[in-house]
Amino acid sequence: MPSRTVITFGTFDVLHVGHIRILKRAAALGDRLVVGVSADALNVAKKGRPPVFSESERLEIVGSLRFVDAVFLEESLELKRDYVLEHRADVLVMGDDWSGRFDFVSDLCEVVYFPRTPSVSTTEVIEHITTLGS
Repeated sequence: MPSRTVITFGTFDVLHVGHIRILKRAAALGDRLVVGVSADALNVAKKGRPPVFSESERLEIVGSLRFVDAVFLEESLELKRDYVLEHRADVLVMGDDWSGRFDFVSDLCEVVYFPRTPSVSTTEVIEHITTLGS
C-alpha cells in the first residue's frame, strides 16, 4: 500500500496543547506529516503582529516533535496548491476555524477540518502571560 502524506499549516507560535493535539491527529491520518510554518512576514500580514518566536525557532520547535516528519517555511497563503503539490500531500488538515476555506484544493487531496481545542489559543496564552507580568 502506498504511503499517505498529510500536510498542515500554522504559525505554531507559543506552542500549546491545542497545537500538539491537532498535529497528533493529523499525523494519525497518514504515514508522513509535513508542516508548513508561517513565515514571520506572513504572520504579521495575517495577524497584525510579529510572532513571539522567530520563524527559524518555530521551524526547529515543530520539527523536533516526534510525529512531525518534515517542516518548511510557508511564505504565502496564495501558494497552498503549490505546497500540496510540492509535498505530494494526500490529505490537507486544518482547524475548523478555517472550515471551507481550503476546499479549493479538494481536487488535489482530501481536505479535513478538525475541531479546535476549546478555550486554548495562542492569543489567549500571550494575553495571559502579559497580565501575569503587569
